[in-house]
Amino acid sequence: MQSMKVLFLNGPNLNLLGQREPEVYGHETLADIEAKVRQRAAALKLAVDFRQSNLEGELVDWVQQAKGKFDVIVLNAAAYTHTSIALRDAIAAVEVPTIEIHLSNIHAREKFRQKSLIAPVCCGQITGFGPKSYLLALEASVDVKAKTN
Repeated sequence: MQSMKVLFLNGPNLNLLGQREPEVYGHETLADIEAKVRQRAAALKLAVDFRQSNLEGELVDWVQQAKGKFDVIVLNAAAYTHTSIALRDAIAAVEVPTIEIHLSNIHAREKFRQKSLIAPVCCGQITGFGPKSYLLALEASVDVKAKTN
């Protein structure tokens, strides 16, 4: 049986985790988070691909390329959450179940961060649990995949 594949996409400035506003985003780096995700994925017998880009178009390309290759997308679109119609449209077009995640609770932050353009085309949202948001999304991926079978 082929292993379930989960694509983790990370948006702008997430490459600065650990040094960028640690009081909001914590002290762990994206590499630290990726290592935890890979460890948990191995225990669940899931394959993961973990990517980061500061470029909106690259994230859109990766979402489009996911169809037929990945079972679930886990997306931390960062600032593009609040601005990217292109990313929203790509998620809707590919029909790969997508889970939106955030390290901080976007609903308790500045007004401009409280609106997610991608939420309506995602199957769920995990927000405010710091690095654990990634692990929760990995667990949720299994449930999402089971519902689509």
